[in-house]
Amino acid sequence: MSKIYSILLTSLFLMVALSAGNIVYAIGQNSIGVENQTGVEVTVYNSNIGLVKDKRQIKLQKGIQELKFMDVAAQIMPTSVSIKSLGAQDGFNVLEQNYEYDLLSPGKLLDKYIGKEIKLITKNPYTDKEETVKATLLSNNEGKPVYKIGNEITFNHPGRVIFPEVPESLISKPTLVWLINNQVSSLHEVEAIYLTGGINWRADYIIVLNDKDTSANVSGWVTIDNRSGGTYKDASLKLVAGDISRVRDESRMEMAAGMMAMRKTEPQFKEDTFFEYHIYTLDRKATVKQNQTKQIGLLQTSNVPVKKQFIYEGQSYFFHNYYGEPFKNEKVAVNIEIANKSEHNLGIPLPKGILRMYKHDADGSLQFIGENSIQHTPKDEKINVKIGNAFDIVGERKQMQWEKVSKNINEVAYEISLRNHKAEDIVVKVVEHPFADWKVLESSHTYKREDSATLSFDVPVKKNKEAKLSYKLRIKY
Repeated sequence: MSKIYSILLTSLFLMVALSAGNIVYAIGQNSIGVENQTGVEVTVYNSNIGLVKDKRQIKLQKGIQELKFMDVAAQIMPTSVSIKSLGAQDGFNVLEQNYEYDLLSPGKLLDKYIGKEIKLITKNPYTDKEETVKATLLSNNEGKPVYKIGNEITFNHPGRVIFPEVPESLISKPTLVWLINNQVSSLHEVEAIYLTGGINWRADYIIVLNDKDTSANVSGWVTIDNRSGGTYKDASLKLVAGDISRVRDESRMEMAAGMMAMRKTEPQFKEDTFFEYHIYTLDRKATVKQNQTKQIGLLQTSNVPVKKQFIYEGQSYFFHNYYGEPFKNEKVAVNIEIANKSEHNLGIPLPKGILRMYKHDADGSLQFIGENSIQHTPKDEKINVKIGNAFDIVGERKQMQWEKVSKNINEVAYEISLRNHKAEDIVVKVVEHPFADWKVLESSHTYKREDSATLSFDVPVKKNKEAKLSYKLRIKY
């Protein structure tokens, strides 16, 4: 009750002061910048936001006063801001908070001085001396100012414009301003907490396959991209992986990832579960600069088993109509599957990101062979990504039958030819996507009903040979 009573008295004081036309603030203003910083913690989410906890020290007097908190992120979310005194919370009351972002710029200066006197300086081409005249700024006109000099009007002035001072309403950097009622005259350590946009992170994975494509060395890197408008020096850094709910969607930021396959890394993050997400804490402090892309090692492991798959995939519209011409030279995709298990030297939560694959050529030189994105992958789940199309495997699809048995029943048959021009035997997984209520009537190969819209066949193809798959479906709709 005493705290509420104190706030009510303070509000009454402000109303009386305003009605009497007196000065509202009894003490004045206090400013603190990064030079007063005692610590900063940044938690970066993979949804283009960050949580900043900024601690600073300042000596405050008793009474009502302004506290200016400078050097904050330019993309701060003002409604997310809070501040507290870590040592004297009972005597530190926040009455009002503001975010000032009317930043100093040539255009803003001109706007503020419309109707006011300024100075114009030009250099005399004959004497090489600068000459100064007084003028009144009549308008800015989107960067094309108009001046009145004496009784004459001019524009396109070739010289410099001199302003007598910076208007109080303009500031050089984004600033948080609090109106504080402080009851403890001492050194305060205050902590400001806020969310900011423009900072993002993603995992980048490097997979180096062995010569037989059966195992790989895996390294993971965290890529942090900071466009928030703030620099975080010697920050305690945490990363949260998960799909958090946001009131409004943030646009995804594309982050450039350099050639990391040639670099070794040591894991530097401790991973823990956090709510329904995973949090990764860096084991040291790091500086994250504005407009910087920073990469930090996440994991390093070797001899991870991989499975290469050849996938020949159809479309659902194949089963809707009659087709007289065959579908020739269709692409056969190359997929790589990795089981995220501890017995496979992984078994850790893998944040979503970009997976890039490399392999040594016959000369021992490392070459890029493809990339794809992966989603958040818990331990004991599989990663299966397409990394390209096979050059030496060709597929051809031919509709052998299209018959309308009744008003709502069709029968359709396909023959799929697979030609293997490689110097080794392979197995191609054929994946079809029939619609409605379907049933396999005939098949030359063993099939598997994956789900209500997926039918698959494993078709062995000898080297330099052709194999044919034929099957027939009845579709009821």
